[in-house]
Amino acid sequence: MALEISPVEKGETVRFKNPSKRFYDAIGGEEGMRKLMYNFYDKIYESDIAHFFPQDEEEFEKVKVKNSKFFIQICGGPKVYEDEAKGMDLNEYMIRLHDEFSINEKARVEWLGTMRDALDEVEGVDEAIKKEFWDYLDQFSKLTVNTFSDGSTYYASYTQAKNEE
Repeated sequence: MALEISPVEKGETVRFKNPSKRFYDAIGGEEGMRKLMYNFYDKIYESDIAHFFPQDEEEFEKVKVKNSKFFIQICGGPKVYEDEAKGMDLNEYMIRLHDEFSINEKARVEWLGTMRDALDEVEGVDEAIKKEFWDYLDQFSKLTVNTFSDGSTYYASYTQAKNEE
């Protein structure tokens, strides 16, 4: 099953669904999610977007821990990201967190391509369940793009991205 990357259009209304708990359960809960995310971030460290992340290994390890917690919680696991989100909706918090970076479509495609590589290495998870997780990543990641090829910037509003369950 192909995990396609859809293009971003500045100002588009982005619709997405949070990943179902099926992915979290199928990947092996917290341990499986950490394994996926650590593998992904090890790949990111070697990617063209490594400069977005701390180059100090100890600091980068903290990013892996923190971001794994986000994905554990957004996929229906325990509420382990509450302190970081400070009571804000997790998706809205993640969008605003990315506002401080100049993220263009090329960086988004690199991020998604790296995640696709990590997902390809996950065994024992039904492809349809992986696809549900992918669809969230593909759509939600559009909301983090804020720098466009015409030189303009645009910061997505969370009101454009209601979770349709």
